[in-house]
Amino acid sequence: MVNKHTFIYCFILLVGLFISHNAIAQHSQYDTIKVQAIITAEGDTIPYASLPHLWLYSHMSREARKRREAWTRLRNAVYVTYPYAISASRIINDINAKLVGVTDKKKRKAIIHTREKELKKEFADRLTQLSTYQGKVLMKLIYRETGNNCYEIIEEYKGWFTAAFWQTVARVFGNNLKQDYDPLGEDQEMETIVKEVAKMYK
Repeated sequence: MVNKHTFIYCFILLVGLFISHNAIAQHSQYDTIKVQAIITAEGDTIPYASLPHLWLYSHMSREARKRREAWTRLRNAVYVTYPYAISASRIINDINAKLVGVTDKKKRKAIIHTREKELKKEFADRLTQLSTYQGKVLMKLIYRETGNNCYEIIEEYKGWFTAAFWQTVARVFGNNLKQDYDPLGEDQEMETIVKEVAKMYK
């Protein structure tokens, strides 16, 4: 039979070992996890952890889908027509440079006619393949690059009668040669796309 004193001694020994083990564990280098923390206005320190982003996807609404389709259509049109707008601005600048100091009407007409023939030869076939919507975008981009709408350009080089005639034709097909370009207003989305395309063409 176990002596009573021996039992008490063993119990105290076990309790002592348990306490000393816990004391050692509490000061162990492996029991501490460092985390970020924030200090509240009251001075309390609260653990803080940032979780990775969680992306949730759902079916697009009809309105969102239409908006995305409109954006895609506009972006495609800008990509197609932007090179033409750049070429048009270069040619117009070149014509203006050649017309500086030329006061004789016949010489002015000859210069304009020569460049007009070159333009038709280079762009006529490709421009006729543009849709009505792409034509509208092109006219806006020409305004953006030259500072003049298409009506003003035609009137300057071909006279008001020709400009008025083509304005009438444009109106019949739901277009307008006098449309301007507002990068901070209705054409803000187009301006964003143009800057993207301009980086590509440098």
